[in-house]
Amino acid sequence: MRAFHSGLSPVIHLDETSVLDIGACVVGGVDLSPGRAIPDDGDPRIDHSLEGFLFTCGPDHIRHPQPIAGNAEGKKYPLHGSFSSHPAEIIDWVCSDDNARATARVPVTLADGGTALLEREWRIDGSTGEVQLHDRVTNTSDHAQPVFHMYHMNVGAWLLDDGVRLSGAMFQEGGFGWRFGDEPGSVFCVQAAQENEGGQEWAEMSLGPIAAVGGKTLKVAFRTDTLPYLQMWRNQQAPANVVGIEPVSHRWVDRAELEKSGEFNMLQPGESRTYALRFRFV
Repeated sequence: MRAFHSGLSPVIHLDETSVLDIGACVVGGVDLSPGRAIPDDGDPRIDHSLEGFLFTCGPDHIRHPQPIAGNAEGKKYPLHGSFSSHPAEIIDWVCSDDNARATARVPVTLADGGTALLEREWRIDGSTGEVQLHDRVTNTSDHAQPVFHMYHMNVGAWLLDDGVRLSGAMFQEGGFGWRFGDEPGSVFCVQAAQENEGGQEWAEMSLGPIAAVGGKTLKVAFRTDTLPYLQMWRNQQAPANVVGIEPVSHRWVDRAELEKSGEFNMLQPGESRTYALRFRFV
């Protein structure tokens, strides 16, 4: 892990061993990442990734394992896709009090034998503390591939009290308490509410105020042209105690339904798709 920080930003620790995702996210001396308070789904790659504040699903699959079509051995796409555990090659790393920038390239081997390239850029505006992530995924296979993408932002829920709410235009009545759904956990997925910003469509939601970090609220925004949905997940089934904010490229149905409805978003060899997310504590 390498610490990445500028000005008013949180201190985030970027994981060179796994696509430069975020491990710890420290605000006012408090790490918001869930650590070992997570479910064990039997995949050590995802156990490692899920411990952190942000990890990336895709590009060949998101969510839980499903069969690879036409595979005679019954092989499945792995939990949350193939990104996790692929090491990042750092291209640039600059930090100052005013801003910070880190870039990396990550060649990815896909479950079906294809390949992809993730080009990742992290930026921090030191004056506002905002952290920005820009990703470009390119199909480097010799055949067309569907591409999927999901960001998991995971917060240790023991830090959340009854005053913490989810807020955003995509939520019913504009928001509600963080303990949504049935106990001890729940998942839902909604269409993201879009706002035009400089010619791009973005959505924003918030989680807070979080008393454990001085009453600050986590605000998350993401591009909706390639991440048109927001999935929310919480799990308080001991030892898990986590809440997940999950901007995602596809609605919450299985691959067969997505393919049937024409939602696979195929990339031809050499074609790319871009994604962006930003967050800040205010």
